[in-house]
This record gives sequence, structure tokens and C-alpha cells, in this order.
Amino acid sequence: MASVLHNKTNRGNIVANFSSTLDASVSPGAAQPHRGALAIVTMLFFMWGLLTSLNDVLIPHLKAVYTLSYVQAMLVQFCFFGAYFLVSLPAGLLIRRIGYQPGAVTGLVVAAAGCALFYPASLGGYGLFLTAFFVLASGITILQVAANPYVTSLGDPATASSRLTLTQAFNALGTTVAPGLGGMLILSGAMSATDFAQLPEALRAKQKALEAAAVQGPYLVLAGLLLATAIAFALVRLPRIAQAGASARGAVSLLSQRRLVLGAIAIFLYVGGEVSIGSLLINFMGEPGVAGLNAAAAASYVSYYWGGAMVGRFIGFAVMRKVSPGKALGFNAACSVLLILCAVFTKGSLAMWAILAVGLFNSIMFPTIFSMALYKLGPATGQGSGLLCMAIVGGAIVPFAQGWLADLAGVQLSFLLPVFCYLYVMFFGMRYSRLYAGSPGASEELKA
Repeated sequence: MASVLHNKTNRGNIVANFSSTLDASVSPGAAQPHRGALAIVTMLFFMWGLLTSLNDVLIPHLKAVYTLSYVQAMLVQFCFFGAYFLVSLPAGLLIRRIGYQPGAVTGLVVAAAGCALFYPASLGGYGLFLTAFFVLASGITILQVAANPYVTSLGDPATASSRLTLTQAFNALGTTVAPGLGGMLILSGAMSATDFAQLPEALRAKQKALEAAAVQGPYLVLAGLLLATAIAFALVRLPRIAQAGASARGAVSLLSQRRLVLGAIAIFLYVGGEVSIGSLLINFMGEPGVAGLNAAAAASYVSYYWGGAMVGRFIGFAVMRKVSPGKALGFNAACSVLLILCAVFTKGSLAMWAILAVGLFNSIMFPTIFSMALYKLGPATGQGSGLLCMAIVGGAIVPFAQGWLADLAGVQLSFLLPVFCYLYVMFFGMRYSRLYAGSPGASEELKA
């Protein structure tokens, strides 16, 4: 993360250029809500939620097929979320050049190409799978960079947060559906790593080819759906977004914005913690001391983790009308810490349901951290948005570190790493718990 926060001045200028896409505004005549356009864009949120959550199914599957260590298996998330860091800036520049709608179509086509690569990857080995994950994530990154500011522009700015919450709920619906669907289509009938290792050498090679090929059908279907969506998106008439040019006033030092920097660290650690837990859930529930479930059975329970996040967003939307977002964030992070500690130091169903319940408390974290970090940044808002998008690279780094811990100390103890991630999120929430209050104390915080 230090490499993000201590970039040279010229890198900061690139961020400023990229961020101009995030300062977009709807062209004249488009001030009223556009329900049709919002419905179409919401479908994109659902699709990338589904594609992202399928990683949680593929990680244990590929680990068994290719006899990987946990660190090697976590290269899936490293390549996937690494794309957010590497592709966010080029994606912003692309969308600024060609516009939102062509940019979204480009993202869909790139994501479809990534899904199509899963077919030859099943024949070419783990390295080609990692390439496919990176290409797929690059397409999703292009969509994500464009879609979030587009949603905020589809109507009254005062209700932008509620629209983004709604679309994020459909993203969570995609993450909820994917594990069960992937478990049924990919993991059904798959052998465990232990059974796989006990096969004779001749049968092992044949079984490896069969199980690697299990991803071909589902991902070819996804490639087709993404291409069809790209065609539909290219043909539909959407409100045009006039893109503001970068201004000299906006090119301020990000490092001087303390709350933004702390928020970027919070995004990095939150995304890392959330993805780490999701990535190892199936292996965690397969532990004899926890639930002893096979991969296909455990996959259906992963939906509870992501489904909790979906339900929690609606609860959080209502609660935060009465409670300070910072206090709600701190409370949720504290609950996550307690639940993870329970999962680490207990056994059986209590440990399993404790870790699954973390999903409920994850629900409000990303949008709350994002909005708190950007609050009253003025000309620096666009730059700050770019930095926060790049901080999603935590989803690549933290799971990789937890994979190393799982190899070293075991899966259950490795979940102590996300505890530290959520402790920082709790600190950030409580540090700015009075951010939106009209008291002198809040004014001092706004200066920080």
C-alpha cells in the first residue's frame, strides 16, 4: 500500500486525469431519474458480483486439481484483484477518451474474453488459468471504474447514495447466487485433495483432466452472456455523460488529505479481509474440527456469507438514518472481530456459523468508508476516488498473506490476519464517528 500512497508527482497527475471521469455530470435534459438506464447498469453490478464470487469456488477446486499450497492457490485472488491496481488508471483514461457507454461495452467484451480463456486453460495448466483471471478482472475493472460514477449521475445528487446502495445490493445478490451455482456446476462430484492424491498415477492424470474441464461449460456460458450483454448495451440508448476536464485546482496532493489516506488504508484492509475470508471458507468448513464438509456441500454455505452482506445493506441503510455512519462502521467492525475470534478458537458448528456471520457485518463497510473518506474533499474528490479504487488491490495482497499463514499454521489460525484488518476499520470508524455532526468537535475532524 505504501507504493500507492507515495507515488511520484507525475503519477499523481495521471490520477488527476483519470479522476476527471469520476467528476462526470449528466448532460442537459438528463436531470430527472432514468429508471431504464439504472436498471441496465444494475444488471452489470449483478454480473460482476457473480463473477467475483465464483473465485471462492474455483480456489479450492484448482488447489485440489493441481495439488497447490494455499499460497499458490491464492494467486487466483492476487491476479484477479491485482488487475484493479494495474488497470484502474488505464481504464479511466480509456473511458475519458471514448465515453461511458463504449467503455462499458469494451469492459464487457474483455470480461467475455477472460471467461472464454477458461476453456484452453483447462488444457494448458494453472498458469493459463491465472492469465484468464487477470483478463476477466481487467474487464470488470473497466466496468467498475465507469459504472459507479454513472449511477451517481442518474438523477438527483441528493439521492445518489441511495441509488448506489441499491445497485450494490444487486452486486451482493450476484455474490450470493454464485457459490451455490458454482458448487452445483463445478464442484459436484469433484474429489477432495486427499482422495485425489491416493489415486494411481495413470488414473490421477485422467481425473485431473476431467476436473479441470469442469469449468469449461459454465465459463463458456458466462462468456456468451457477457457478449450478449455487450451487444445489448451497445444498441440501447442511454443518457450521455459530459465529462469534465481535469483542472489545476483539482491537482492537489493526496497525502495532505489525512482522512482520505486513512480511508484508503481502510479500503485496502477491508477488501483484503473480506476476500481472504471468502477465499478460504470452503477449506475452513472442510476442516475436521469445524464441519468436515466436502467442497460441494461447503460451497452452498458460502452463499450465507455473501447473502448476509446483501441483507445487511438494507438494514444498514435504515440504521444509518438514525446512527452516525462512523459509529455504525465501528460497531460492525467490532462485531466482525469478535466473530472471527470465535471462529478461530472454537470448534464445530459454532466456529462455522461465526465466520459465516461476518458477512452480515461486512455489508455497510465499503460504501461507508468510501463516502467518509471523500466527504468535503472538494476539488480533490476525483483524485480521492481514483486512490480508493486502486486501494481495492488489498484483495490481492491480504489473501496471499493469509495463504502463507495457512500453510504455516493451519487454515483456522490463519483467520487471525483478518482480525487485524477489521481492527483498523473499527479505528477509522470511531476516529470519524462525528464526521457529519454539526458540532465544534466535528468541525475539527473535518480539518483532519
